[in-house]
Amino acid sequence: VMGRDSGFIALHGGLAGGAEVILLPEIPYDPARIAAKVESRVKHGRRYSIVVVSEGARRPKGEQVFQSEINVSTGKKRLGGLSYTIAEELREHVDLAVRNVVLGHTQRGGTPSPYDRILATALGAEAVRLLAEDTHGVMVALKGTAIKSVPLSTPAGRIKRVNPKGQLVRTARQLGISFAAADGSDDPWADRRDRHGAP
Repeated sequence: VMGRDSGFIALHGGLAGGAEVILLPEIPYDPARIAAKVESRVKHGRRYSIVVVSEGARRPKGEQVFQSEINVSTGKKRLGGLSYTIAEELREHVDLAVRNVVLGHTQRGGTPSPYDRILATALGAEAVRLLAEDTHGVMVALKGTAIKSVPLSTPAGRIKRVNPKGQLVRTARQLGISFAAADGSDDPWADRRDRHGAP
């Protein structure tokens, strides 16, 4: 899934989609740990495993997988192809059918919910109000439950990343989701599940 150096799409998509492994740029992964999680599930009679891979996921030394072309708008090398690499590595470790799916821009689709439509309308109305007041250099944002204007200088040049010790990562681990963490930070959670006979 897309996201470059931030794993929010992979984390949220993996949690919502029932993934067994989620690979994020913020938590370096070990391919052997992906295979171990999948094999554990097979031993417990699970017939499939879902691995969600953020395009910016990296190995312990920071290695990433890039496409050959350069992104014209940013001048940076374009990330991509990691799911193919992960699938090949997994095939070497497990005797299972392994398939990868690159969602691309499909993941942006879907039918908007009533909340999505109302939020978009409210954000648009606030943006038009600010323009009518000749207010520039700001963006509209949902902060808590209120729509506010935020100076563009506030988010400029900053990337919001997943906190590896944050609530959503902890929730995923409590649910048995692995991050194939090369530093072993998944291990205490996996040990608890092993004690109770869960994959």
